[in-house]
Amino acid sequence: MNFFRILLVIMMMVANISLADNHVKNEELLEQVKEITQGLADEDEVPLNDPFAGNEGTNSLASIPDGEQEDEMSLYNFKLAGLISGKDHSYISVVSSAGEAITLTLGQFLGKNKFIDLRLTEAIFKKEDGKYLIIDFNNQIREADEY
Repeated sequence: MNFFRILLVIMMMVANISLADNHVKNEELLEQVKEITQGLADEDEVPLNDPFAGNEGTNSLASIPDGEQEDEMSLYNFKLAGLISGKDHSYISVVSSAGEAITLTLGQFLGKNKFIDLRLTEAIFKKEDGKYLIIDFNNQIREADEY
């Protein structure tokens, strides 16, 4: 990011040098460019991920039921990435917290939950106890007695 800022500043200064009036010398402009680029180079590098954001995109730990937190294949550790619904087959794609994509077709299991149906913006899983888990593209997972 700093590289592009420095490049932009240099390009602007070079344009100013070529269009500069007689009262401003090219050498002064070059010194200004050096000062600005030195100031930009001294800035701290900004991390790509905001370390203070936490897990904004994932479910909060408060909403995850006990026992689901430790299970690697729990639906709560996945995000719905895409779905395709066809006449004969329907598929969804979920992405784990480690970044691995998994594609499921109707009837397949994700951990202990069976993928049974989908709607335009959500996928429905059936739990072992007969209740349903519904996940949408906003990564909201809700439990329901019926769907």
